[in-house]
Amino acid sequence: MQYHKVVIGSGVVKKFSAANDEPLFLFAGPCVIESRNHALEMSSALRDMCVRLGINLVYKSSFDKSNRSSLFSNRGLGLKKSLPILSEIRERYNVPVVTDVHHPEECGPVAEVVDIIQIPAFLCRQTDLLVSAARTKKPIHIKKGQFLAPWDMDNVIQKVKEVDNSNILLCERGFSFGYNNLISDMRSLPILRSTGYPVIFDATHSSQYSSEGPDNIREDYGSKFVEVLSKASVAVGISGIFIETQQNPDGTCCNKSSGMSLARLEILLKSLIEFDGIAKKYLDSTNF
Repeated sequence: MQYHKVVIGSGVVKKFSAANDEPLFLFAGPCVIESRNHALEMSSALRDMCVRLGINLVYKSSFDKSNRSSLFSNRGLGLKKSLPILSEIRERYNVPVVTDVHHPEECGPVAEVVDIIQIPAFLCRQTDLLVSAARTKKPIHIKKGQFLAPWDMDNVIQKVKEVDNSNILLCERGFSFGYNNLISDMRSLPILRSTGYPVIFDATHSSQYSSEGPDNIREDYGSKFVEVLSKASVAVGISGIFIETQQNPDGTCCNKSSGMSLARLEILLKSLIEFDGIAKKYLDSTNF
């Protein structure tokens, strides 16, 4: 089948094409923007790493995590403080940036800075949000909700296309299996791939796990499987991999247990690039 190519990057940022038959690219960065200095340090380190490895990078970090589990969780710096930081990153380090939106009125200001607008999984069916994001004409990275089957994304895609925007990337991040648990069904990847649009696998959030009861909630158990699920998804044949990272995940203010250190990430990427080369050589073109 013919895969749709989404061009990422503009202006000062070097462009590259994202597609299911193009080389693997990386979404990476801290969960939230913690400070200007921290964001610059992380984006510089990730840029240098990806140059060494020969893989395209999209720097990801959120200005606000409005769907955090607890009212008291750190949500980030907010829109006004964060957009200048993202703008500085793309201009200083020549890397495209992505951040997520939660309200339709955020799409316009965000589109003036970022290269990709991300729709969170919990909001992937919110028509007004999708339409507002699509009208910016920016590429839209849509995370499939944990409550959706892969074929349910057809209606989500249609909402964006109706506004004459076909720059769509689809993200798999697992589906709910009972209470407090996510399962990654690798069958979802070729089903999403059959839409023709680039498929991204979110290895970080797909690996989160909470134990059986509210008195013993743990998110660290599943995070041990980030590397396993990354390799499995890339072997199936996808466009990009999504991994949140930190210098020291234990010291971060968000997703401490599911982030990956920069050192571990570089080792993992070396193997993923090799897996991707084999997968793309023998890519299954089955249309579901």
